[in-house]
Amino acid sequence: MSDNTDAARPRAIADRYVDTVAEREPLVALSLGLHPGDDALPDFSPAGCEAMADVARGALAELDAAEAAGPGSPATADVAERRCGRLLRERLTSELANYDAGEDLRNVNNLFSPVTTVRNAFPQMPTTTDEDWAVIAGRLRNVPAALDGYRASLALGRERGLLAAPLQVTTLAGQLDEWLVGDGWFGDFVAGGPDSRRGELDGAAAKASEAVATLRDWLRDVYAPAAQGTPDAVGRERYALRVRHWAGSSLDLDEAYAWAWEEFHRIDAAMRAEAGKVLPGAGPLEAMAHLEAAGPAIDGVEGVRAWLQNLMEEAIDALDGTHFDLAEPVRRVEAMIAPAGSAAAPYYTQPTLDFSRPGRTWLPTLGRDRFPTYDLVSTWYHEGVPGHHLQLAQWVHVSDRLSRYQATLGRVSANLEGWALYAERLMDELGFFTTPGTRLGHLDAQMMRAVRVIVDIGMHLELPIPRDSGFRDSGERWTPALAREFFGLNSGRPAAFLDSELVRYLGIPGQAIGYKLGERAWLAGREAARKRHGAAFDAKAWHMAALSQGSLGLDDLVAELSAL
Repeated sequence: MSDNTDAARPRAIADRYVDTVAEREPLVALSLGLHPGDDALPDFSPAGCEAMADVARGALAELDAAEAAGPGSPATADVAERRCGRLLRERLTSELANYDAGEDLRNVNNLFSPVTTVRNAFPQMPTTTDEDWAVIAGRLRNVPAALDGYRASLALGRERGLLAAPLQVTTLAGQLDEWLVGDGWFGDFVAGGPDSRRGELDGAAAKASEAVATLRDWLRDVYAPAAQGTPDAVGRERYALRVRHWAGSSLDLDEAYAWAWEEFHRIDAAMRAEAGKVLPGAGPLEAMAHLEAAGPAIDGVEGVRAWLQNLMEEAIDALDGTHFDLAEPVRRVEAMIAPAGSAAAPYYTQPTLDFSRPGRTWLPTLGRDRFPTYDLVSTWYHEGVPGHHLQLAQWVHVSDRLSRYQATLGRVSANLEGWALYAERLMDELGFFTTPGTRLGHLDAQMMRAVRVIVDIGMHLELPIPRDSGFRDSGERWTPALAREFFGLNSGRPAAFLDSELVRYLGIPGQAIGYKLGERAWLAGREAARKRHGAAFDAKAWHMAALSQGSLGLDDLVAELSAL
């Protein structure tokens, strides 16, 4: 077969796209472990965003040409090529639709904004050698230009009337305040660097902090006044566009909203039954308040980090060989503490393509020094093992059989979050929640994801609250204030966490619904495969085959899982 034919395969096109993006987006390269020694930061300016859109358009044009060759061509005849081609087309088409709608020009939120992306890059950088710290100093010197580019995009959005809501602006500005306390986050980060580079590191960190302060002041003094009156809700059209981005599917939002209410009532009944086992006669909130105040807890930030590390290692030892077959690199995962000023939600970062940096879970401490464990167990089954880590590390392990794109940039949030929520439920099915407290924490996590679907869709589409819901029963339409009230009545999480979550849903529309709807897809795929195989169904084999498919949108996920 000729080299030209190989180059026209969708997987080759997808991997060239990864290479091009990594060359132009230094933090993508950092995430993947490519281009070591590069100290650049992305160009978040309008010109930089347009350049990346051109890269996506070019890849789509290559894919069009490959698929135009017709039946029998590698792009259409090979199942693996077709699967990769579908993913690449869907992801790039969605990305360009969001770009054309101006989403890059109003990207202000508490989790995924460019300024957060820049700051979160530094903990991923190597810090072993003097040369490593030289690269860090160089990247710090590039922070001002990166934030200037981000500000230029927001300024263009302001000129075009494409603005983030005031709540997002004040929240991000408040996060930047936290980064500037004392010597500033960047100053604290470089404090562990070598004395030989002390002046260079301190000077570069100070300039980075100055750039953060400049952006914060501009957000408050210039952008925030212009944003006044911008609604928190984005409306059905923009919401559907964002859902496609996060789910890889055009979901029936009204059906999803109705289904989430059914899940809410199912989980609520289970929580009430479990609460009585924790504290006789208590309801869920009272039982969780008891666990928060008097239940098992870990003292100290380092103590909780070590406890989470041990929890994941115990899960690996228990699951490997029984419910999963894990390659040695996949068995390595690290528990980390998230940088100060992060959003409240824990998160996971994928290993580099060569596993030189392992997968990592991150816990935001929110200033706490005591950590009740009843809710952390299920959360770390979600973030670590068998959740995000097993899926994303397995993708890296089999990326040579897929494409690097399917294992990295082609990720679909609802697939990832659906698997991680499925993983929590799997651990319940396998009996890993050995006390009423940890099982109540698991059910509370499930309830939070059902509430997310209700309030995320409800707020952005301004849907009515069902009259038989048990909440107000007035037929009122959702507002952020009602959503916060409902959340508080149905979650054991601290108030600061719930406040942060609500800001997240309003600022990142459509992302939060992917957890429960993705889990539904994973469960449906497993049930269909079980029915097809009957008594011969092998759950371990199914899990490993499912985790080795690479990324899929919800449009394809159920069908592909059912066929395994």
